Formats: sequence, C-alpha cells, structure tokens
Amino acid sequence: MSDSTHDLPPGSGLPIAPRGDRPLLTELDPRTKKRYAAERRFKALGLTAVCIGVLCLVVLVSSVLRQGLPAFTQTFIDVPVYLDPATLDPDGNRDPEQMKSVLTFGYQPLIAAGLERALDDRGLGEQVTADEVAGLISRGAAAQMRDYVLANPEKLGETIDFNFVANGRVDGYLKGRVTMESAALDSQISPEQLQLVDKLRDAGLIEKKFNWAFITGPDASGNRPEAAGMGVAIIGSAYMMLVVLVLALPIGVAASIYLEEFAPQNRFTDIIEVNISNLAAVPSIVFGILGLAIFINWAGLPQSAPIVGGLVLTLMTLPTIIISTRASLKSVPPSIRDGALGLGASKMQAVFHHVLPLAAPGILTGTIIGLAQALGETAPLMLIGMVAFVRDFPDAPPAGLFEPASALPVQVYNWTQRSDPAFVERASGAIIVLLIFLVLMNTVAIILRRRFERRW
Repeated sequence: MSDSTHDLPPGSGLPIAPRGDRPLLTELDPRTKKRYAAERRFKALGLTAVCIGVLCLVVLVSSVLRQGLPAFTQTFIDVPVYLDPATLDPDGNRDPEQMKSVLTFGYQPLIAAGLERALDDRGLGEQVTADEVAGLISRGAAAQMRDYVLANPEKLGETIDFNFVANGRVDGYLKGRVTMESAALDSQISPEQLQLVDKLRDAGLIEKKFNWAFITGPDASGNRPEAAGMGVAIIGSAYMMLVVLVLALPIGVAASIYLEEFAPQNRFTDIIEVNISNLAAVPSIVFGILGLAIFINWAGLPQSAPIVGGLVLTLMTLPTIIISTRASLKSVPPSIRDGALGLGASKMQAVFHHVLPLAAPGILTGTIIGLAQALGETAPLMLIGMVAFVRDFPDAPPAGLFEPASALPVQVYNWTQRSDPAFVERASGAIIVLLIFLVLMNTVAIILRRRFERRW
C-alpha cells in the first residue's frame, strides 16, 4: 500500500495535506487578517463619526450658552426718587383714578432728578448732562414708578428707593458687549456715560443680578431690549401644548387601536396606513397653510390665538402618535391576546384590560416625543399670525385660548430679526429655556417608560 493511502480520510478518495503542512488554529491566514483589519477600520470610522457628532453638539451648546446665559442677569440702578405731590397729584385728592391723568412723561423728570441728586451726593455728576444721566436708565422705568404710585398713593411726599433697570447699552457694557470704541460711534450711549457707569459701580449704585422679568415679563419694543421678556411666549406655548394633548392623545390612541386590533385588512385600511406614514413626512409649513385655509379663513378663528396653533400642531402630531402607538401595540405578544380570549374575555376586554396597559409605556413615550416636536415648531405658527407683537398676557383657559399670544420658537425668531444686539442675547436665552423644556419632556418620557414597563 502506498503512502498516499494513509493520507486519505475514511470514506473519501480526496487527498489531504500532511499534518506538518497544515496551519495551526492559533495562526491567522491572510484572508482572516484582511477581514479583521476591515473590522478595525469600520470600528475606527464609527468611533470617529460619533466623536465628530459629539464635538459638533458640544460646540453648538457651548455657543448657545455663551450667548444666552447673560440674558438671565440684568443691570439695575438704585435711584432714590422724591414723589412730588404737586406733580403726581395736582388735585391733592390722593385718588388713583384722578392720578392716572399724569402720564409717564410726568414721572421721567422726577427719576432724572433723583439720579442727579444721588450722583451729586457722591460728586459724580459734574461730567455729564441731565439728559445723559437720564439715558442710563431704561425707558420703562417711568411706567414702573407710575404703577407703584397708583398702587400706593399714600407714599406721595416721601423719597422712595427704586431699583430701575439700566439702559440696554449700559447692561451691554457691563457684560462686555459694548466698549468705549463702539460707544463713540453709538448715538444711544457715549464714552462719558460709560465712564460714569464705572463710577456708579464703584459707588455701589449699580449691580447685576438675576432677572426674573426675562422669564415672566412680556415682550418689549425694539427700543427697550433690556425690558423684553418671554412670559407671554411661555404661556402661549403651554396653551398650545394643552390643546395638542387634549386632542391628539385620545384621537391618536383611538385610531391606533382601531387600525391595529379591530380594522379588517383590506385595500381601504392599506390606503389609510400609507397616508398616515406619508403625513408623518410632510413638511410642517404645509400644515401651517392648511391651518390658515381651514381654521382662520374658513372657520373664522382669530389669528395669533393658541387654539389655532394647537389645532395645527395637533394635525402635525397625530401621525407621530399613531405610528408610535401602533408599534407599541404590535410589541405585545399575541399570547396575551390569545390567553385573554381563551379565558372568555371579549375582544374589547382583551384589548383594553390586557394589551393596552402593556403598551402604555410606548404610547406615553411616543406622545411626549410628539409634544416635544410640536413645541419646537416655528413655520406653521408663523403662517397663522403668531409673529405679531403681543404684550398683554392671555387670560386663563378657555377664554385665553382665543386671545392673541406668542410661542417660544416664534419669539426666538422675532428677536433675531431686530437690530439691537441685545436681542440676540435674548434670543439665545430663550433657546436655552426651550432646550430645557425639551430635555425635561424627554426625561419624563424615559422615566414613564421605565416606570410602567412590564416584562412578560
């Protein structure tokens, strides 16, 4: 028998390599090395993509925080003002209704005189004129003082210490946005005024502190960026989210349950499902055009009203809620339905008593994510007129749903269109608030999902 006979495995006539010529299992052949190298390159590319994404996110958030955080602090000037009865109450009756005849123009000289006296007491007022001294304070100070006097007429004849908001240029100087060089070219502030601001700061009459009015106050005109707030926009966004939650959640969940559990599988339901998927991809501005045509031009609802914005955002959010709810219902094992039906439960009992509770975490998550998406929409709200300047706060629902209001994304857009650089700071601050709301909503979605999630 030849030697090659010993190299054949039993039952085969194929020769195999001698044992000494076969590679060891611990050694990598060229093809395996090439495959492992390709895997390492793919991992490196994936890690690089993740690092680039995280870096872009860090740069974006850092830029927003750097520009927006100063908006939450504001410069204030302490001014002792003598409430002259002869000027503020000519009739001497201390009747607030009669005192309303004195407009803010009558209060401005008293404020300027009070600040001049405070400067003279410290020997700081000899280098600037009276108009330049008055220009250090916001134009809204007179309205603030008038409201105080009308609420406290018994204080007439006394000297009251007021904490007035400083002019936007003064605030920008203390925040590093305005310089002596830019003031020399600015008609609203002068280098002499900025030098006086330094002296006021050294004397303790001027300070920066947290500005609650930026969060709770209404918007202001383009000439008073220091007084602009987003209180009306926050309330308007809250009202719209209330409308979306009340309408989109029950309608979306009910439609999902019917399509997934009760609807027959035919061409009609297939068309509905395709259209729902298509609506989820429609640009949001199309929903704004739809809302303008139906809710405003045809139904006659008022422009800039939260009810119209809520209805438009409801139409935009419904496909997201329906798709996520159907996915949650599909994730429930069929054995749950079969077990309930096998024990005598009806189809509706099996769905509402067993399937729906198990799908609740996914439904809540999809709903909150849909609300978060609607909260950040701008284009449809602009088409229905919510870009208007709104200073008055809307009333409580339901009346407030039909009154003019703004929204946070639209408020950001409005501020970025104004010429004063202080509004850019305000816009970045509003973006921070909007991001906080979005992060909170997504956090709530995660918590609810983990809280109500059940294992089977």
